[in-house]
Amino acid sequence: MGGTLTAGELRKGVKLEIDGEPYLIVDFEFSKPGKGQALYRCRLRNMINGTQFDRTYRSGDKFPAADLEEQEMQFLYRQGEHFHFMNNTTYEQYELTEAQVGDAVNFLTENLVVSSLLYQGRPIGITLPNFVELRVVQADPGIKGDTAAGATKPVTMETGYVVQVPLFIEEGEMLKLDTRTGSYVERVKS
Repeated sequence: MGGTLTAGELRKGVKLEIDGEPYLIVDFEFSKPGKGQALYRCRLRNMINGTQFDRTYRSGDKFPAADLEEQEMQFLYRQGEHFHFMNNTTYEQYELTEAQVGDAVNFLTENLVVSSLLYQGRPIGITLPNFVELRVVQADPGIKGDTAAGATKPVTMETGYVVQVPLFIEEGEMLKLDTRTGSYVERVKS
């Protein structure tokens, strides 16, 4: 990828490079004053650290497109604050920090395949599959007599993530969780 973008190509969802870092246009407004040049107001979000700011460009402005690509990567293991992944195409290994992994830390299990966004060949973040299966490692028994419809209890998953589940869920069971909401979907039949 890479290449050059002109102001006329700017719109929401476009990724460009500013001062050597990738930015995503999260909001966009075009205006053309009477006789003046067209103005492109953009709200930009840094794709590495999440900071946002507004910037206005004029027609004729040019910018480098961010050199981004998506690759499938497999989670290998965690070592303290560092998470090790392997690119499934090149077999190269990468290390991401806890900040780069973000909330995905709750759902990462060995060999899980994730989608990774690479900037200039370096991973800057990961996207989980929508659903993952995790094992319950700690569950208190449901309270006897508690038959209220929709009653739930907290259980701890193998990643340390705590989720509310129906009372019948027991330790050792595999559960399907939605990584977008972090919620319990169903029990996985073994």
